[in-house]
Amino acid sequence: MNLSNYSEVFPVGKTEAGIRIDKLLSIRLPELSRSKWQELIKTGSVKVDGSQIKPSYRVSKGERVEIRVPENFDSKSLVPQDIPLEVVYEDSSLIGINKPNSLVVHPGPGHEKGTLANGLIFLYDDLPDLPDPTRPGIVHRLDKETSGVLVVARTAEAFLDLKDQFKNREVDKEYLALVDGHFDERSGLIDAPVGRSNKDRTRMTVKLGGKEARTEFRVIEERGDSTLLKVKPVTGRTHQIRVHMNYINHKIVGDSYYGGPPGERLMLHARRLRVRHPEKGTDLTLEAPEPEEFKDS
Repeated sequence: MNLSNYSEVFPVGKTEAGIRIDKLLSIRLPELSRSKWQELIKTGSVKVDGSQIKPSYRVSKGERVEIRVPENFDSKSLVPQDIPLEVVYEDSSLIGINKPNSLVVHPGPGHEKGTLANGLIFLYDDLPDLPDPTRPGIVHRLDKETSGVLVVARTAEAFLDLKDQFKNREVDKEYLALVDGHFDERSGLIDAPVGRSNKDRTRMTVKLGGKEARTEFRVIEERGDSTLLKVKPVTGRTHQIRVHMNYINHKIVGDSYYGGPPGERLMLHARRLRVRHPEKGTDLTLEAPEPEEFKDS
C-alpha cells in the first residue's frame, strides 16, 4: 500500500487510549516507519480534533485523528528533473557539487520535488540508492539556505567509505561566514554542546545535555558592522555553525531563523571539503567558488 496522497479520519478506540500518536499511527499504518510519522506530525499532516500536536501526544478515547499524507511523501522513486547543477569535480567514484543557497538537498515534507537529488538522477542514472532511494549517493547535506560544496558518491563502495569518514570526523570542512559585529581576537574555538530547544523542537540551541559540538573560527576581514570569518566545524551537528555564532553574539547575516541581521541571503558558504579518495586513498580537496554576495564591493 502506497501512502502517498493518502487521507483518513478515524476515532481513537478504547484500547488505543493513552498511546503516543506516533506509535499509534505506526501500528495502524506500518507502511510508514515511526520516524516518518513523526515527520508528518511535526509538519501538521496529522491533527487531533483539528489541532496540530506533537509526536509525543497521548491520545484519548473518542478523539478524532485526521491524516493527510502529501503527494509523493516517502516515495521510493525519484523523478528526474533538469535542475541546473554546478559540477566542480567528477571521477568514477565521486562527484563534487556546488549547491546554490536556495536548493534543498533531498525530498522531505514540503519538498517532494525540485531538490538536488532530483537533479542528480537527471545527470547520473547509476548512483547508489542505499540506504534510501530518495537520497542517491548523498553522503551528507547542507541546509537549504547554505551554499557550497557537497560530495556525492557514484558507487556503493564509495558511499560506505565516505560515510565512515564523516562519522569518524576524518573530513576537513571549511566555511565562509559573514557575521554581525567585530572581534577582539583573531581566532577562537567555540566548545559548547548543541541540542534541540525545549521551547521549539525545530530549532537547535546550546544546552546542557546536548551533543558535543566544537567550531573553530578565524577572522578574515572586517566589513562595516560585520566580519568575514573562516569557520571549521570540528563536529557536524545540525545548524552547528549558526547556533554557535548565535551563542557568542555574532549571528550570521541573513539568518532570520536564528535572529541574525537582515541580508540578501544566509551568508554561510561551504567553501572547501577535504576527503580521502575512496578508491585511490589519497587526499582530495573539493572547492566551491566564493559566491558574488561574499565579495567585498
